[in-house]
Amino acid sequence: MNLVPEEELHGKSSLNLAPMVDFLFLIVAVFATLAVTRATLFDSDINLVKVTALDTPSETLATDDFSIVNLAVTATGQYKWVTEFNEYLMENISSIQQELTKQQQLGLLPSEQEKTKILLHVDKKAEWEPVVQLIFALKKSGFQISPVYESDEAV
Repeated sequence: MNLVPEEELHGKSSLNLAPMVDFLFLIVAVFATLAVTRATLFDSDINLVKVTALDTPSETLATDDFSIVNLAVTATGQYKWVTEFNEYLMENISSIQQELTKQQQLGLLPSEQEKTKILLHVDKKAEWEPVVQLIFALKKSGFQISPVYESDEAV
């Protein structure tokens, strides 16, 4: 009489593949998510503009063919229309789109959206959600958007 049953003395002849299949599914899900995220964020044709202390964004991009509009996203996620003299608080993205349309109708901006460049000034502490929503809404409307990078370096 043995104290240990005969079945436990012999090793199992089968291999449990369930954890390996679960791991493979997780790897496929991660790579699929990365592919979709990359296509959404990096393939959106957004150009970054670097501004130094010596020049202003309007001077670096201004030509006779283009009009420049400066928009800002604050640290709290609010939108501002920035002019040379004032900053106007905008309620939401649709109010920005309405103002752009209004200025096009008044002749202050070119009638073709491609000829209006929008410089987007983003606060360092701003959440990404309002920034991305603004970028995608204006790109969908046909405007060119360039986020502005202001260097912290002393020149």
